[in-house]
Amino acid sequence: MAITEKELQEIVRQVISEMQGLKPAQQEETGVFDTMEEAIAAAARAQQEIRRMPLEFREKIISSIRKSTLENLRTYAEFGVSETGMGNVGHKIIKHQLVAEKTPGTEDLTTIAWSGDRGLTLVEQGPFGVIGAITPCTNPSETVICNTIGMVAAGNTVVFNPHPAAIGVSCYAVSKINEASMAVGGPANICTTVKKPTLETADVMFKSPTIPLLVATGGPGVVTAVLSTGKRGIGAGAGNPPVVVDETADIENAAISIINGATLDNNLPCIAEKEVVVVDSVADHLIDAMERNGAYKLTDPAKIQQLAEMVVIPNKKGKMQVSRDWVGRDAYKFLNAIGIDADPSVKCIIFEAEENHILVQTELMMPILGIVRAKNADEAMEMGVRLEHGNRHSAHMHSKNVDRLTRFGQMVDTAIFVKNGPSYAALGYGGEGFPTFTIASRTGEGLTSAKTFTKSRRCVMTDALCIR
Repeated sequence: MAITEKELQEIVRQVISEMQGLKPAQQEETGVFDTMEEAIAAAARAQQEIRRMPLEFREKIISSIRKSTLENLRTYAEFGVSETGMGNVGHKIIKHQLVAEKTPGTEDLTTIAWSGDRGLTLVEQGPFGVIGAITPCTNPSETVICNTIGMVAAGNTVVFNPHPAAIGVSCYAVSKINEASMAVGGPANICTTVKKPTLETADVMFKSPTIPLLVATGGPGVVTAVLSTGKRGIGAGAGNPPVVVDETADIENAAISIINGATLDNNLPCIAEKEVVVVDSVADHLIDAMERNGAYKLTDPAKIQQLAEMVVIPNKKGKMQVSRDWVGRDAYKFLNAIGIDADPSVKCIIFEAEENHILVQTELMMPILGIVRAKNADEAMEMGVRLEHGNRHSAHMHSKNVDRLTRFGQMVDTAIFVKNGPSYAALGYGGEGFPTFTIASRTGEGLTSAKTFTKSRRCVMTDALCIR
């Protein structure tokens, strides 16, 4: 039975209160510390144990983390929604289950070998050591769990500086992960964090000589900060994924896929469809099919303008930015706020606009889709490339023309390109492959996994061990 909102808020308060009241010995078990210096030192001690472990034992720890996550799916989901106010419980359960079941472990690590007359050479993947990671409020515990599995599989430990809006659920995830490690004889502090993450604690992480690798999952600001430290950085930053629909597409399937992809957890995943570009000759059919599958079409220009002014607002410097108050909210709540009576059956808000409309140009992370008409497929693809803004993150297309699918994939040059399906197929949900919530488009690693968090090491034996 689902717990009430009041009960969830009490859980949040209790967890944060308990974390704040922990004694040093208890901190050693939970991985949650008063200072970043303490968190880094604890992770460094744990890494000395992890690096000496056989892969088999690392996999034992990872299996325990998977089991713990699956046992706490609803708690993670309800905690995350309650604390951040973003997304919805059902979809967060799906995302945590996906992370628990399909995040690659030690099997992701490979060895290259050359043997011949002059001996044997191996190239193996070794750990960096202690990794410093910045995590978002949009997918907080999902990112903590996914990162830890991959980083520990590679022989690292990790120190997290979570987004301040998701302190409670992030600390809870760190605590449960360490509990899972200790349950099978592994060390505590395979991942650590601080009770009160701030810009100052992040700066300590950035400058620590103990941390050789930084991983940032978040907006362009935090990625830029990590890449400016002078250290090796992996940056998973912004995107504005377009979905292009041409006249050859299965329009009914396209409509269902776009609505489902754009509304997963209220559009919080960075890969989700953010705007639609459709060839004019099939636009009416697509819009009709989207309306039949949970979309509400706004047609009144005044209401569209009211929506835009509500969700994209000026900051203190006068620059327009997305209102955090509306990120990841339910679609019907936007409609209610602009004076339209709607209920939870509305999954997504759609409206027609020109390419330069602010709600089309801006990555919203909300179940709102602007629909732009194009004269033909070539114009649609060119528009899609412009709307992606060169982030090289994600793009999607619905077409039965293989040449066009190939051409758009080459043109947009993104880390993810989904064809004829919902965006989340890229994460292994309804598609092949593995999930991750750290998609490093800016630095080129793409979908990160255990091997991403390793460095190559060459081991050479001359004139021996070749037995051909």
